[in-house]
This record gives sequence, C-alpha cells and structure tokens, in this order.
Amino acid sequence: MQEKLVSRAKELLSDGTIVRVLGWRKGDTDFSAEPAFFETAESLSEFTYDGFCGANLSKYMIKASKEEGKTLVFLKPCDTYSFNQLIKEHRVDREKTYIVGIGCDGKLDIEKIREAGCKGITAVTEDGDTIKVATVYGDKELAREDVILERCKACKGGKHVAYDELAENCDEEKPAKEGRFELVEKLEAMAPEERFAFWQNELSRCIRCNACRNVCPACSCIKCVFDNDRYDTAQKANTTTFEEQMFHIIRAFHVAGRCTDCGECSRVCPQHIPLHLLNRKFIKDIDEFYGEYQAGADTDSRAPLTNFTQEDVEPSIVKERG
Repeated sequence: MQEKLVSRAKELLSDGTIVRVLGWRKGDTDFSAEPAFFETAESLSEFTYDGFCGANLSKYMIKASKEEGKTLVFLKPCDTYSFNQLIKEHRVDREKTYIVGIGCDGKLDIEKIREAGCKGITAVTEDGDTIKVATVYGDKELAREDVILERCKACKGGKHVAYDELAENCDEEKPAKEGRFELVEKLEAMAPEERFAFWQNELSRCIRCNACRNVCPACSCIKCVFDNDRYDTAQKANTTTFEEQMFHIIRAFHVAGRCTDCGECSRVCPQHIPLHLLNRKFIKDIDEFYGEYQAGADTDSRAPLTNFTQEDVEPSIVKERG
C-alpha cells in the first residue's frame, strides 16, 4: 500500500494537480510515525504508511490552507469527519485540498504491544488478524484486536465523508463497531464520590504539556484562553489540583458538539490519561438530549448546541442529569 500511495502522490505532483503532500514519516522509532509535509517527489522517499500511522492529519491542513497551491492529504475514514468539521468552522480551504481516502483496519498501539509482554522490540509486522512481534528475546504473536488503539475499538465505521479519490484498499465500507459508550456507561454507574476519585487520579498525572490541545482538530483557536502568562494559566499549577481539573474540563466544554471522537487527545497524552472519555460523555449526552448527532458527518448542518428548536430539552433536565 505504501508504494501505491507514493506512486499516486508523485503522479499528482508531476502533473501539477498538487504542490505538496501531507502524510507520515518515521519518528524517533520505527513505531512512532509522525505527520510530515513533502514538497518534492524525491522527498517522498521518507514517506511511510503502516500500522503506526495513527495521527489524524486533518488539523495540519489549517496551515496548508494558508500556503499557495493545493495540498494532497491522506485521510483515514475517521479523519474525514474532523476535516469536515474544520470546513464547517471555516478553518480549512477545501479548494486547496486534494483528499485521497485510505482504508483502515485500526491502528496499532505500541504501548499495548509492550504491555502484552513484548520487550526489546525490533520489528512489528501485520499478518491479517495477527501481529508478529520480533524481539531480542524471541518472537511473539498477538491478536490484532488486542493491540489496536482504544478509539479503533469504538470505530465509527469505514466511511469516508470527504474525499477526491479513494485508494485501492477502500473497496469495502466497514460497519461501525458496537460498545462506543461502554466505558462512559461504567463511569456513569459509579457513585459521585467514586467517579470524582477516578478523575482526580487520572487528571493528577497531567503535566500540562498541552499535547492534547495542540493535536485536537476542534482546538483551533489562534489564541487559546489558557495561553496567558499574566494569570499563570499557561502552565501547571504547583500548589493546587484545581488548575489541572479546570484545564481539561473547560477544554471538554469548548469542544462539546464539535468533537468528532477522533481520540487524538488520548493517543498523544504522555501520561496515558483517557481524555477522550470526557468528550465521549458529552457526545452521549447530546445524543440522548437532542437526538443522535455526529460532528463532521457533513459540512453544512448546525450542531444541536448552536441550533435552537422547540423540541430542545429543558435546561432543568440537563441540570438534573449533570
């Protein structure tokens, strides 16, 4: 697949359809691909596409939209929802974008592979539903479903909602997976004190690196409310836990109704905090209060929180459920 994507990118560069490519290249290790722009056919020698290319490239199109010429971007099905949402918010320029939709069976989580007992990993290869891991201590095989990213276990389905052309591995549209809100329901079933203790423990690990905010397609403000050194909100407070709670809860409120559930916040968190569960709780509540709604499914509908109707739930009901 990688060779075919590179070949197609070179064709589009050669005929002048595009002037740059947005894809992935190897990161610090073979198991940490990172987003990258490629300006020439020669530079595409560094292009990579494998099971560790989990990064959602849609947000990087904000920058690309400000450049001259059209950019080719490779988007997985879930990424296209984020791209559509950015169009709706006038943050990306569709006319400057050429989307090649690529199929996805779920991206691998290197941390889960390590937790499965694989130490000293030298290579990871995919063989259907099996992951073959080579280590300095010997080889091991794992079930693919056990080591994919959590967001992939709750995949919205293999449908591209925005594209100019589809790659060859997009022939079959995969159905959405069940159990998307299973973890949220477990949290809802907890007593308030137990639920508070859960989040207190999770958020206490936050180091305010801002990786979750920086990677989030819904966090696209030019100036973030937290980037204010005057009030010490641009960094982690040393004396209380209030600031770390405030940051994540306010961020969750800011993206409510706009979050596409891409899971990038949790994927990049160095402390492995399940931040997506805050956003997914809001998605579940919106579905129950206003009817099922998927952010980014289109580019023109109004989100429930920005569109008043006579059938809207009464504020008192929302307060009771909160």
